[in-house]
Amino acid sequence: MISGKQYNGLKADLWSCGVVLFVMMCGYLPFEDSNTNTLYKKILSASYKLPNFLSSDAADIIKLILNPDPDARPGIDDIRKHPWFNLYKTNH
Repeated sequence: MISGKQYNGLKADLWSCGVVLFVMMCGYLPFEDSNTNTLYKKILSASYKLPNFLSSDAADIIKLILNPDPDARPGIDDIRKHPWFNLYKTNH
């Protein structure tokens, strides 16, 4: 949306969910800057830092979801198949 290109609403919403997931896991926003142009550049280049305390699966799902290329971003089915998503899956 920031780049001005046509966008897929579902993929944009999944990206937003990725930001929320990042905040819930890390305790801070992935993209912050007082300058709007700099903030947009960070978002478009996926310039953020993951903390060391995240598991490799948690870091991986965040990286996948926060991919700035919506065509390369996973869909709901892909996310549901990810090892992090299924970490506590039960057979009930």
